[in-house]
This record gives sequence, structure tokens and C-alpha cells, in this order.
Amino acid sequence: MKNNINGFSKLSKEKKIDWIAETYFAQPEKAVQLIKSYWNADAKLQQLHDDFIENTITNFYLPLGIAPNFLINGKYYTVPMTIEESSVVAAAAKSAKYWSERGGFKTTVLNSEKIGQVHFTYNGDATKLKAFFTKIKNKFYEDTNHTTANMQKRGGGIVDIVLKDKTALLDNYFQLHATFQTKDSMGANFINSCLEQFAKTLKREALAHAEFNAEEKNIDIIMSILSNYVTNCIVRVEVSCPVEQLSEKNIPNPKDFAEKMVKAIRIAEVEPYRAVTHNKGIMNGIDAVVLATGNDFRAVEAGIHAYASKDGQYTSLSHAKIENDTFSYWMEIPLALGTVGGLTSLHPMVKLALEMLENPSSTELMQIVAATGLAQNFAALRSLTTTGIQEGHMKMHLGNIINQFNATPNERTLIENHFEKNPVSHAAVVAFIENLRK
Repeated sequence: MKNNINGFSKLSKEKKIDWIAETYFAQPEKAVQLIKSYWNADAKLQQLHDDFIENTITNFYLPLGIAPNFLINGKYYTVPMTIEESSVVAAAAKSAKYWSERGGFKTTVLNSEKIGQVHFTYNGDATKLKAFFTKIKNKFYEDTNHTTANMQKRGGGIVDIVLKDKTALLDNYFQLHATFQTKDSMGANFINSCLEQFAKTLKREALAHAEFNAEEKNIDIIMSILSNYVTNCIVRVEVSCPVEQLSEKNIPNPKDFAEKMVKAIRIAEVEPYRAVTHNKGIMNGIDAVVLATGNDFRAVEAGIHAYASKDGQYTSLSHAKIENDTFSYWMEIPLALGTVGGLTSLHPMVKLALEMLENPSSTELMQIVAATGLAQNFAALRSLTTTGIQEGHMKMHLGNIINQFNATPNERTLIENHFEKNPVSHAAVVAFIENLRK
């Protein structure tokens, strides 16, 4: 079957769907019906979603869950979480409640600057390039005044621009390394617009620079782009309490529990195979809030995982210690988030999520997201070091298995009652359902 097509993007939405259904599905009518069943009944709302990306044919739903009782710096938050994985929201909510009774989460934004770079090659005397850069540095600010004016009114703008010599890594490679403050916006378009103007200014001024020879004038701009590795945009989150206060139903001996938690984190600090899964648990919480608030979770993921490798080996993002009979558990992560612009002003559910959080500033949202990540990590480690991860996870997953077999309400009740007292596994649930239906 020939599956390639020319001019797909120019087809109407209906024609796109028809081509996909007829090309890939044994029952095209059913495929079309399923695709259209996820359209929004409100035509204006559907059009809004259609315009977010290209070649849209329908909507892909993810659940929006709620984790209440997050006490952060003395203020309670109800946190929206968008995720498809069972047990994540329940774990975050349980952890939030646990720590709300022990002082809550303490958070601090250590810095909130973002980075962008103009990458270029220069074939000549590096000393002459440095002198040239010093001479024309103000031109970069002057030429971007039209772009930065509104941002400056809000207290943001270009913080600094430096020339970096990277020729030890790559022949003739230099960069303009710029830091920005974008206040409550994520600022990607703002930063990239500034960087592209920097590149034009650099080319123009080099051509006019009398002290450059012909080869030195010919600066070659490779690319101008922001970085998602935001090492100047860091938030710290911490929980702590006396060891004796860690006690609860599944923690009869709080001292043993605290020591085991510290050892579990030390393993993640030194063993990359464990660290990846450890940090994935943190990202379960972080990504869910980032998605719910209309931010770029791919950028956040990339930046955070790079940060976990900053010292040359991939390691745990979270840390713990016992000192003076006090258990402390903390994390520092890079987070570049926005609460204005982009989807935050367009997507109705994003606007709802931000209003639920009482319309936080970008720095406040950084703290909420970091606290959710640490809460998720604590919940996962508490399970791992006590009952094991599968007990709680599989009970939450039970509903998904039941749905796969289209259980009737009566069957659902019988299944849930049985697995209240018995271990949950996919095979055990299937066997129980088959026995019920005999």
C-alpha cells in the first residue's frame, strides 16, 4: 500500500481524517467515528484547540487530578496535576497531607535568570575579537530597545552579555552568552528575538570594524537560540521534622525509617541506574503540574536531567540527612516557568488551573512545582522502604484492569472487594474475572 501523500497540510480537516481512516484502518468508518467523538461540542473551543498545532484531527485527553493540602511557606495550595499514570496524584496528595502536619514545605527561589546564546565562528586573532566585543557591547542593548522596552517596564530585560571563547572545544567557535530576566513569562520568544538581533548586530559591526582583516570580518553565525539548561533559575524545596515525628501507621520505628530513607537516597546519589528511576519519580510530580499550567514540560525535563549530571555523573536530585535528631529532605532544581503568555492565556483548562492556584507569579509557580516533585519523591521512597512500591500502585491500577474487561457494576464491586484482601496483579485479576464469568 502506498502511504506517502503530497499536500497533506493543505487538505481540510475532514479530508485529512478520511485519508488516515482509509489508509490505515480495516474499518474506516469506526476510525472516523472514534476520532470525531473526541471533538469538543463547542465549535469555537474546538477551533481554539485546532489552532494550537498543525495538522490537527482531534483532541487527545489526559486526566486533570487534584492534590490538596500542600502547605508551602505557610500557605495552603490545591495543586492541579495532568498525568495518565495511576497512583501519582494519590501519592502526592498523601505526601502533602503528611508534611502539612509536620511544618509543610519550605521553598526559596535562589535565582530566576534565563540564558540564550549566539553561536558563531571567527577565524582570526581572539584578542582582537575580545577588544571588538568590548567596544560594541552597548550596540546589542541599543539595537534591541524596541524588543526589550515592555519587558523593562515589568522589571525584566537583558541582564548581561559576555563573549565566550570555545576554541578549545571546537575550532574557531565562539559565542555570545546572554542572561535575561523575563519576570512572569517563560520568555522564549522574547529571548530568541533578542538573540537574532544580536547576531545581526555582530555581523554588521564586524564588517565595519577597521581593525579586522577581510577574513576576520567574515564572522559566520551558526545559530541563535535560548538554552533550556537554566542553571541561573534555581528553586530549593525542603521538608524537615524531628525524627520521632516521622511515625505513622506504616512507620512504627521512625528512627529506622529515617536511616533507611537516607540510605536509599545515598544509593541514588552514587548509582546512575537507580538515580534515573529515582528522578523519574520526581518528574512524575513536576511534569504533571507543568502540563496542567500550560508550560513546556519537555524543556523542564531536559534542563533538570542535565542538572542531575552537572558534576560529571547522573545522580539524585533529592538529598536527605539526619542531624541533631532531625530528619531533613531537600532538593534544588532548575525551573523556567511562565504564568503569562502562550497557552496560559489561551487554554481554558490552563487558565482554570492557574486560578485554582490563585494566579501565582512565575517564581511562586516554581516553588509549587518543586514542592510537588519532592512530595512525589518522598511518597515513592516511603513505599519502597516500607511496604514496597507495587502494593499501592497495583491497587490504584486495579481500576484500569477492570475497565479493560468492561466489567459490569456488580462485577466491579466483587472484584474490588476480593482484592481488598488479596495481592493485585494483572494475571490474578484476569483469573478472577474469568472465574466470575464461568
